[in-house]
Amino acid sequence: MADDLFKNKYRIKSTRLQGWDYSRNGYYFVTICVKNRECAFGKIEDDEMVLSDIGKMTEQCWRGIPEHFPFVKLDEFIIMPNHIHGIIVIAKDEDVDPANVETHNYASLPQHENPNKFGPQSKNLASIIRGFKVGVKKWATMNGIHFEWQPRFYDRIIRDKKELWNVRNYIRHNHLKWDEDKENPDINQGAKNRRHM
Repeated sequence: MADDLFKNKYRIKSTRLQGWDYSRNGYYFVTICVKNRECAFGKIEDDEMVLSDIGKMTEQCWRGIPEHFPFVKLDEFIIMPNHIHGIIVIAKDEDVDPANVETHNYASLPQHENPNKFGPQSKNLASIIRGFKVGVKKWATMNGIHFEWQPRFYDRIIRDKKELWNVRNYIRHNHLKWDEDKENPDINQGAKNRRHM
């Protein structure tokens, strides 16, 4: 399709919600992946995540996000072998209480003149994730570790208390479902092998 091309190359469509200001207060469920599903952060052993050195630094950088972005609070998160799931809370000018998270739902989408407004570029979700990714990559480079992030990240705006509870529960138990995780390269390799038999 012509609208999928940019400079005669396929354009990756944005995963961002059209019309949502990503600098706005709210709860955001994000997933950030390592390039090519490489299990750089460690491995699952006996249903526990065992972090590699870069996995430990990734956790440290994640926990340090509020030091660089004081308007951010961290909720539940987990470092998996090749990706991270976490809830980032943007709370500017006020405390965003989980009990009131339903006020940040799709029904209250602001009607912008510019439907693609992303807010101040240094204080939105993309800038938070970019800063985090740069920190991990810089540490890897300084320590002679070949490491690359997948270029994009996935996000979902958490709309109400029930969804917040479900996402927290999903994150807490994510490591227990590694054998079924679509990001697990062993599953995909096994499927390929079965197809070629």
